[in-house]
Amino acid sequence: MDLKLAFRLIIPLTLFAACGAVTAATDTQGAAAQPGKVTEPQNDGSIPRVRLVSQEQYFDTLSYVFGPDILPTAHFPPFARTDGLLEIGASTVGMTSGQMQQFQRAASSVAQAVVSPERRNFLIPCTPHHADAADGACASRFLGSVGRLLWRRPLSKDELTDVVNSANQTADHLKDFYAGLSVALEGMLISPNTMYVIDRTEPDPKHAGRRRLDSYSLASRLSFFLWNSGPDDELLKQAEHGDLQSSQGRARAVDRMLRSSRLEAGVRAFFDDMFGFDDFAVLAKDPMIYPKFISAAVLDAREQTLRTIVDHVLVRNGDYRDLFTTRHTFLSPALAVLYGVPVSSGWTPYDVPADSPRVGLLTQVSFLALHAHPGRSSPTLRGKALRELLLCQRVPHPPPNVDFSKVENPDPTLHTMRERLTAHRSNPVCAGCHRIVDPIGLGLENFDGVGEFRNTEGGETIDASGTLDGRSFKDAVGLGQALHDDPALPACLVSRMYSYGVGGAPANGDQTQALLKYFDARFSDDGYRVPDLMRTIALSEAFSEVTEPPAAVSTKTAAADSPTAAQPHPVH
Repeated sequence: MDLKLAFRLIIPLTLFAACGAVTAATDTQGAAAQPGKVTEPQNDGSIPRVRLVSQEQYFDTLSYVFGPDILPTAHFPPFARTDGLLEIGASTVGMTSGQMQQFQRAASSVAQAVVSPERRNFLIPCTPHHADAADGACASRFLGSVGRLLWRRPLSKDELTDVVNSANQTADHLKDFYAGLSVALEGMLISPNTMYVIDRTEPDPKHAGRRRLDSYSLASRLSFFLWNSGPDDELLKQAEHGDLQSSQGRARAVDRMLRSSRLEAGVRAFFDDMFGFDDFAVLAKDPMIYPKFISAAVLDAREQTLRTIVDHVLVRNGDYRDLFTTRHTFLSPALAVLYGVPVSSGWTPYDVPADSPRVGLLTQVSFLALHAHPGRSSPTLRGKALRELLLCQRVPHPPPNVDFSKVENPDPTLHTMRERLTAHRSNPVCAGCHRIVDPIGLGLENFDGVGEFRNTEGGETIDASGTLDGRSFKDAVGLGQALHDDPALPACLVSRMYSYGVGGAPANGDQTQALLKYFDARFSDDGYRVPDLMRTIALSEAFSEVTEPPAAVSTKTAAADSPTAAQPHPVH
């Protein structure tokens, strides 16, 4: 694949989605109104975007197309966390020539594995007339079928001709049909059509002068939202037949997708993004202070929370809010040591005793260890994370030249973190930020920097009482209940999930607020069930309609200029 050609292809595709979109349709096309249900308000829809697929999305797509034993070794560039989500940052990330070469090597290894003697008989649906020469008919049959899944739409006649010609020319030159097929497949694997999700639009036949996502773009948006992967064969067929553009057809498609086992991958990907678990890649603790926090515990902490979520919201179809009060979870041997319970082999279900100080996700090692310092706990980091990740509230940056000495080099007479933070807040410039995060984070002070329980600090009994927006609690159990009862908790999930699904943060304005209130009301009516919320969003008109971005601003620029969540900053 010519790298210069690949870059020339990327540029116009990036600009394409910004062109031609106008105000979206306003009639209800998504979930049909039901008796007693609120109806979707008018909304202009989202701005069409071009997004680089994530590494997991790329791998999951290849796994579906070729099987789980064929995976590349590429490492995608990190996305910028934007408005709380990496998925939004995907529309602002680019690729360097070095990264493109790395992807090309990975694509080459995948293509060679597909045509290898041990796999070609079941991955390639035809046999060439002669293995040492080109066979256009067989190449066309394979590349057209695979290309449709990789590019998430059928190849045009000219596109198919180009890739088949590439295969034929290489096969004739090398006297090897499968070598030609490998080269053509490699080019398809690193094509912008594979690596970028492109929101293509079309005129809305029901509303003159308005536009919507075309059927294949809508199929991709549904699939990446619900499955974190490209569309399967059946969804592409529904797109081809126009089924996704009718409320009944899209409802059938979404309901099938929600019943699929692939929904688990989609749920895991969303919560992994929302909870900022990419930070596990750089998590480090002082081994002298925390010798039990081994590398296996780092991996298992992330997995424990994701298993708990999947079990609760999918297997048990539970209330989302109960994730913060549940005592049911899963433990591995590495985590059992940190939790102080008997070690068993493998992952096992575990019910936390009723008298235990642990309850819900906030007291799992993942949250406690991620939001602490390498050698100590941090009520401020934990309170900040709770507000920003779970309540969608922004914590202001600390003012410049703040004196942290009272925390970092504390007076030896101040034995507990509560005492040190009280002294730190005596500085008026610090008091504002700490007033909104410390009373929450102190509720988790019975857990050290890696999440082990403790009753004392510096020889003094820990006081874990606090308040969350007027709700008082005495410990982590009470904090979990206060969070459960806070209406901002489900509202934050609604906003994050809609943003995740359409690839961009909701625009400011009355229309957007009305839309989010509609989603909130439906979520409440459905008992705060996550699959029901996913269905409501996927069937909404706002999910499929598109609106024109600001004049002369490209999709990526518009995304980059949108308000962003507060970036990490030194807090204590």
